[in-house]
Amino acid sequence: MRQIVLDTETTGLSAEGGDRIIEIGCVELVARKLTSNNRHFYLNPGRDSHEDALKVHGISNEFLRDKPKFAAVADELMEYLRGAEIIIHNAAFDVAFLNKELELLGKPGFRSFVGSVTDTLAMAKEMYPGKRNSLDALCDRLGVDNSSRTLHGALLDAELLADVYINLTRGQDALLIDVGASDAVAGIVTQVDLRQFTLPVLLASDQEAAAHEEVLKQLDKASGGKTLWRLAQPVA
Repeated sequence: MRQIVLDTETTGLSAEGGDRIIEIGCVELVARKLTSNNRHFYLNPGRDSHEDALKVHGISNEFLRDKPKFAAVADELMEYLRGAEIIIHNAAFDVAFLNKELELLGKPGFRSFVGSVTDTLAMAKEMYPGKRNSLDALCDRLGVDNSSRTLHGALLDAELLADVYINLTRGQDALLIDVGASDAVAGIVTQVDLRQFTLPVLLASDQEAAAHEEVLKQLDKASGGKTLWRLAQPVA
């Protein structure tokens, strides 16, 4: 399955209010592996960035003056994205801007080009309700090194989000194992689905059960009889 992790930087927060895309970063995953077949564009938005946006991305208006317009890269970008699952953090924001850029060119909406759109912000909110789920917060929580991220940048953020996504969804492959080191080096992954096997249940021996009970007694004594497994036992 081909997946593209995508991020944009913009002149401001409102696509409908006239703000435009100034940077697009795309990172490709195939079979959940980075391929290095990435895309990165700086774009001339035809307008200046808002002051608050400049503080976020640090991309000066002067730097963008000689960059191509979105129209010049639209066909290449859409062909690159065609049919893939697109992974975006806070997808509604980026898709709204991409839709507006395509609309200004008289082209169909973004979702008509791609296979599907996955929002990692929505995934994170479901997995970590009530917690901060910004890209930085998820990097910290999932052990992704974001030390080089002093400002927002579309390609760097897409690279970080790819690592975050793989960590967020790692449990989906918990019953799959890779075999064959030589195949892995060659880029070929063979997977064995453990669900096809009936795994034996190994019961503790009487000696092991007695030793386990003794450990529980010691813990119970050390806690003053407040261990959860004792408190949860029904009263006879």
